[in-house]
Amino acid sequence: MIIVITGPTAVGKTKLSIELAKIYNGEIINADSTQVYRGLNIGTAKVTPSEKEGIPHHLLDIKEPNEDYNLFEYQKDCRACIANIKAKNKIPILVGGTGLYIKAALYNYNLSEETQKDNEYLELSNEDIYKQIMAYDNTLNVDKHNRRRLVRYLNKIAKETLISQAPLKLLYDDVIFIGLTTATENLYTKINERFDKMLIGLVDEVKLLYQQYPGSRVLHSAIGYKELISFFDNQSTFTESINQIKQNTRNYAKRQYTFFNNQLPIKWFNTNYDDFQKTINEVIDYIEKD
Repeated sequence: MIIVITGPTAVGKTKLSIELAKIYNGEIINADSTQVYRGLNIGTAKVTPSEKEGIPHHLLDIKEPNEDYNLFEYQKDCRACIANIKAKNKIPILVGGTGLYIKAALYNYNLSEETQKDNEYLELSNEDIYKQIMAYDNTLNVDKHNRRRLVRYLNKIAKETLISQAPLKLLYDDVIFIGLTTATENLYTKINERFDKMLIGLVDEVKLLYQQYPGSRVLHSAIGYKELISFFDNQSTFTESINQIKQNTRNYAKRQYTFFNNQLPIKWFNTNYDDFQKTINEVIDYIEKD
């Protein structure tokens, strides 16, 4: 059995994953594209050492912020983790909100090492490439004049589009997809509340990381980091950056739901914030009956 726990931010994925790992003798595999980076802790809501409760976690903090990590590498690493955990007669539990990572790891899509293919876009101007990128995701912070970065983003988008549209089959038997959710208004309230609580710590975290890794790709693209960098670079006010983080987080949650509902066979459970144990019990009942 492989258990997948996904959904947007602030719905209780971490807490549920720990409880299921204790019950089913599981080990957790990170499925969040930004939590692979060391130091990006507060803004990614990364599980803390105390929250782990001794449960082994994999593919967390495996890269420095100035290093690259792509879908091909995650697919390879995650499949290796699954094999190693199963070899110990334990249950792999994938946890995170990056749907493309989950799909690439569990379905029979063959990725290859990513390479730059500048020659494919010779006929396109920087402005043409930029417009294509913005049409796909207008929250990305991309320099119109940095052609290499523009091409890299466009290559990534092409690969994401291809894997999203491909008719794939699961590589593993008995995969259980669990999604945590809540009403839209409640989700936005929880997102804002979580952000307000972590704001001071996040500002300090981003400032330190930006000083250490000014050219980091992930810092210039991850929500919560790129907006504060804009403030540090005097491209926006503090209030504008904060409002943009909240807006980008809400937009990202919408895109996550679209992907989850169209790409993965998820069984959804409403998060009971007043009594989360009820949510845990509902999920366990579903797993036992599945």
